[in-house]
Parts: sequence; structure tokens; C-alpha cells
Amino acid sequence: MQRSLFIAATGMEAQRLGIDVISNNLANVNTTGFKKSRADFQELLYQGLKSAGASSAEGATLPSGIQVGLGVKPAAVQKMFQQGDFVSTGNSLDLVIEGNGFFQITKPDGEVSYTRSGSFKIDSEGRVVNSDGYPLEPAVTIPSNTLQITITSDGAVSVLQAGSSTPVQVGQIELAQFINPGGLNAIGKNLFLPTGSSGEATTGNPASDGLGTVNQGFLEMSNVNIVEEMVNMIVSQRAYELNAKVVQASDEMLQMANNIRR
Repeated sequence: MQRSLFIAATGMEAQRLGIDVISNNLANVNTTGFKKSRADFQELLYQGLKSAGASSAEGATLPSGIQVGLGVKPAAVQKMFQQGDFVSTGNSLDLVIEGNGFFQITKPDGEVSYTRSGSFKIDSEGRVVNSDGYPLEPAVTIPSNTLQITITSDGAVSVLQAGSSTPVQVGQIELAQFINPGGLNAIGKNLFLPTGSSGEATTGNPASDGLGTVNQGFLEMSNVNIVEEMVNMIVSQRAYELNAKVVQASDEMLQMANNIRR
């Protein structure tokens, strides 16, 4: 059986994964804080038919050998953490991180997760929470008689309460950063969890220790570039088509071999 059939099959499977990644990027083009993914591929093993440097029958040294590649396989699907565009919302609880860092979110099981999405709200207890009701970590509680919320670039949360002319600080936003954010595990809902590849989180106040600043009244949009994704989709589609043509050509060669008559 011809190797080309199986080689082309690996190429079709790899391009199918590439299209899956592209489609997820495009589906989340308007998702707040979304970070696009990129599929990385690597070649499979090579079958050596003749070794380079071997001696020929005449005693000469062969300058090159014969190696036949056996296809391609997915190596990784990596998150790309370039910063997305900022959009002004005017909402006092919409926050954006300008620079490095993640907001910390406490899941219902007590585990701390991380996000770039700063679309926060207030629950029935006055806590600052995300869209799923998961509280910010460390917790920030807004008093019920609050008239105005002010969040400074270093994360200090102050409120102006009814009957008072002086703002009072009620909390401090802390950010987390990782030595390798590309190693974070995306679990959906705009949340990430650390892994052995990402390293442990180091936390601190915004604008300190290499962390970014917090800006109130803005949101970070998806960093997906639609034009780039459309070009990648065309390239992947054509590559899939070419590999399908290889399968067809190999099938026709086998058919011709089967039809040989003495």
C-alpha cells in the first residue's frame, strides 16, 4: 500500500484541527477578554532508505541519503495573550488591565481562577462578582448606600456614600501574573487555571512588580483579528484540499496498478 495515502490522511486531520481552532477564534470575536488560539504542528517520523555519509560500492561517500517523511501531527494549541482593543463603556464596574496580569476569581468550590475579562457586577450581598456570580479575590463589598464607585489605577476601590462628602476605601484589587501564561488551562467562562507549565501565580497590587494598571469604565475585547483568521482559514482549506487530491492521486495510481494485464 502506498505511503502517500496515510501521509495525506495525517495532513487532512491536521488541517481539520486547524479549522476547528480558527472557528473557535471567530466564534469568540466579540467575547470580552478572549485570547485567540494558534495550532502548532510538527512532522512525524522519517523512514530512512539510504543513510547520508554511507560508502557506495565504488568506495565513495554518499553526500546525501534518502529519507521519506511520514506526515504531520498536531503539537500544541497555544493561547496567544496579546492585548485586545479597549472599549469605553462608562460603567463603573467595567475594568481593564493595561499590561500584564489577571483578575482573580473564586469559584464555588473555593479554587481561585484567573481571567482577563473585567466585566464585573454587584450581587445581592454587595460583593463584586463576575457574570456567573463568582466573587472577585480578594473580596470587595460595596455598601448598599453607595452613590459613586471609584477605582484607581493601582486597584484601590473607594465609594461615596449617601450623606457623606468624603470617599471611603472599601477594598483593594490585586492582580496575578504567571511566568508562562501560555501554559494556563482554559476551562471556559473566560477563566483559566494554573498548570505545571504556567507556574504558580504571583500576586500584587496593580502598577507594581511588573503588573499592569487597572482602568475603570473600559473593557478589553477579544484579541482575534478577523482578517488574519480569514486568511488562515483559506490557507487551511486549500491545504486540506491538496491533501485530498493526494489521496485521490494515490488511489488512481493503485487502480492503474491493479488493471495491469500481462
